[in-house]
Amino acid sequence: MAGMKRAIDLLVAVPALIVASPVLAAVAVAIRITDGSPIMFAQERSGLGGEPFTLHKFRTMSTDSEDPTTDAQRITRLGARLRAWSIDELPALWAVVRGQMSLVGPRPLPVRYLERYDATQRRRLEVPPGITGLAQVRGRNLLSWEERFALDVHYVDTRSTLGDLQILVETVRAVLGREGVEAEATVTMPEFRGS
Repeated sequence: MAGMKRAIDLLVAVPALIVASPVLAAVAVAIRITDGSPIMFAQERSGLGGEPFTLHKFRTMSTDSEDPTTDAQRITRLGARLRAWSIDELPALWAVVRGQMSLVGPRPLPVRYLERYDATQRRRLEVPPGITGLAQVRGRNLLSWEERFALDVHYVDTRSTLGDLQILVETVRAVLGREGVEAEATVTMPEFRGS
């Protein structure tokens, strides 16, 4: 399945980047004008087997280090709109092209979480991380960490080409249908500290 999965990743990600390039440029300019620099948010995440890589997304939060508010309160007005349409995730397509991510798989989480997984949760690292996944079409940040990890492991155990295509279709439907997206756009997960 790995060869087919990689082929689908490239067949979708490369044209998507080309088509989305005007949007990427416009968003970069909009962030620079409304919220200043930096335009991108970069963070070390765990990839396949726990291998670290740098994930890039459009910045959606204030950079004011003196701001004592929560992450949810730091989301900018433009950032909330980008999150609502999942536009902030578009730069991650570069990671798919480079082979660090797949279109579908468990979301890549910060490297510091590695030591906090139990043996079952660590199984989510047996496949490449994805831009979208089973947890993202079953509740996104409204799920608890335990629910997300259970869905990630279920994906690992049942993954298939058809299943990936179904998740991609459900992702497009969720974004375009905007069911609950506005609320989810301002919801941030608390840090995972272990189960």
